Amino acid sequence: MADRPDPLELAQRIRPAMTSLYVAYFRNTERSDLTGPQLSILRRLEVEGPSRISHIATSEGVRMPTASNTINQLEKRGLVHRTRSAEDRRGVLVDLTDQGKRELRRVGKERTQYLADMLATLDDASLQQLDAATEAINTLADVYANPES
Repeated sequence: MADRPDPLELAQRIRPAMTSLYVAYFRNTERSDLTGPQLSILRRLEVEGPSRISHIATSEGVRMPTASNTINQLEKRGLVHRTRSAEDRRGVLVDLTDQGKRELRRVGKERTQYLADMLATLDDASLQQLDAATEAINTLADVYANPES
């Protein structure tokens, strides 16, 4: 049985490539004028449904004014709308509009295709190695990209 790899050594080997890939990915998927935080909020609303701004801020790991400002920008573009909470009329819920759902799907398809094009440049053995690492990568994303989880 092989020794457990050292997390620090792995991090030192992976981090530069992750940074380069992150920059390349976002540089080449800027056809949408939505920012990463805006897309993250749209995606969260798609998954979780109507939410209070305070919940969105906590879930996104940002302060209330930051979340509120981002939501204001999305609302001006017609991608989200606010409604009064049925349970608490003082509360306001934010939800996706149909236009917001369409934009989220469009950007998602664009970014998935770009990533697929990147992956298609790898040889079969590298693709198999990456496939084997997918579960671990998704676990890291679930744990560290969702502060509330």
